Amino acid sequence: MTDSKSKTGRVAFVGIGVMGREMARNLAQAGHDVIAYDIVPGAVSALAEYGVRAAASISGAVRQADIVVSMLPDTPQVEMLVHGPDGLLAMPPKGRLFVDMSTIAPEATRRMGEALLAAGIDMVDAPVSGGPGGARDARLSIMAGGSVPAFEAALPYLRAMGTTINHVGGPGAGQAVKLCNQLVCALNIQAICEALSLGRSFGIDLAQMREVLKGGSANSWMLDNLGAAMIEGDTSAGFRIDLMMKDLRLVLDAARQGPVPLPATALVAAQYMEAQAHGEGANGNQALFRVYDRLAGLERGQPAGRAA
Repeated sequence: MTDSKSKTGRVAFVGIGVMGREMARNLAQAGHDVIAYDIVPGAVSALAEYGVRAAASISGAVRQADIVVSMLPDTPQVEMLVHGPDGLLAMPPKGRLFVDMSTIAPEATRRMGEALLAAGIDMVDAPVSGGPGGARDARLSIMAGGSVPAFEAALPYLRAMGTTINHVGGPGAGQAVKLCNQLVCALNIQAICEALSLGRSFGIDLAQMREVLKGGSANSWMLDNLGAAMIEGDTSAGFRIDLMMKDLRLVLDAARQGPVPLPATALVAAQYMEAQAHGEGANGNQALFRVYDRLAGLERGQPAGRAA
């Protein structure tokens, strides 16, 4: 039997951002030989203490990999990884397995999956939920699409990064479920913002109100993890406004193709756009509450409570 530090597979990890950094670290700590690439070289070098090695190019990372894992910002970056001059189609990985854990368009995922399969490379779309904390603690929820054999081949690696791992269907199904997840998250954040804004208008102690709501059916992950930051005005980024807006754009694009009417999602997307217009794109999701500050006139010095 091998110990926990024995090398069990070579992983090429592309995209060492806030989430990717923790995911690559967990793969290395699970015993995998991880070589990583990012357009910011320093992002990879910061993982050297965990045994993650840096590649100078995508091709340098992937050519000898048993599996290629990507965690990239949006659809165009993943398409470049697949179709680019030193991408996966030009330089197939040894293990012929690609797992994209980014959140991107389902239709684009299907197209890339078809192109890769024609070249003998299996693709699994495996976007995640759980945020930076879930990535750090290897407790991500992973929703995977692709063939059953490809999913089973990826599973030992996915287990190093998440605890709730579900195969939800064929190619693109993981991305479809992730978009539904993001829709629920955004509307939940909006609902908390509106409840806090209404409670504030009555002069209620918002910290106390949050504790009351947590004790009943209004409780949620968002209220538990972001509610206090909303109340305290802490805008520090975990999952950024810009990234949620990107995900909502993907949701609305997919809905238009349906066509599926999503009026509530369109409204919350407009509020995220308002936050971006006020320079809050790099702030965390909880900064959506500041939209309600502006709607209530607080930034113009108007009182928060009701008139006597």
